[in-house]
Amino acid sequence: MNHDKNDFDSRAKDWDLDPEKKKRAEIAAGAIMNKVQPSKECTAFEYGCGTGLVSFFLQPFLKRIVMADSSRGMLEVVRSKIEKTSVMNMTAIEIDLTKSDPPEEQFDIIYTLLAMHHVSDVPEVLRKFHSMLRTGGHLCIADLDKEDGSFHGEGFSGHHGFDREELESKAERAGFINVEFQTIDRVVREHGGKGKREYPLFLMTCSSE
Repeated sequence: MNHDKNDFDSRAKDWDLDPEKKKRAEIAAGAIMNKVQPSKECTAFEYGCGTGLVSFFLQPFLKRIVMADSSRGMLEVVRSKIEKTSVMNMTAIEIDLTKSDPPEEQFDIIYTLLAMHHVSDVPEVLRKFHSMLRTGGHLCIADLDKEDGSFHGEGFSGHHGFDREELESKAERAGFINVEFQTIDRVVREHGGKGKREYPLFLMTCSSE
């Protein structure tokens, strides 16, 4: 992924203390459930899982979830939460799909929340997602609409959100069909003395052929 792993490592222990992050994860999980309507036999893969907030909301409704991130600090928190809650259907792995081969296991659902704008090579990761999905499986990407760079500010080397049509084209080139978008939330951020800014958060869903 295209972010500073050390930054996420240092923020991991306090990540879940932010109620906005929890609320956003709950909204994303609800939107995924409503759109995909998975059965208890479905397996899932979350990429860029952070502390696993989305996956812990989805855990009761899925057979198995593999959570993946490139930040060891985040994964330490995830594994601690799995141990403390004694859930049996979750596991966490360290992986960066821009540098590594995808897992051999195939899944019914792959989902991300505010992770893809950190990915340096989006088309490559989309292709790997496609290879990881069973026929008819679903990809769910929750991320920011294209913005002016103010969300992260100076020094950020990732994507300033996504143009929906451009992301749809990339998904289709990766082999996905039935690409759909919906706005599910708005991320509000303070910008110094300049007041608050709202950044729309979309959910893109599509299927593997």
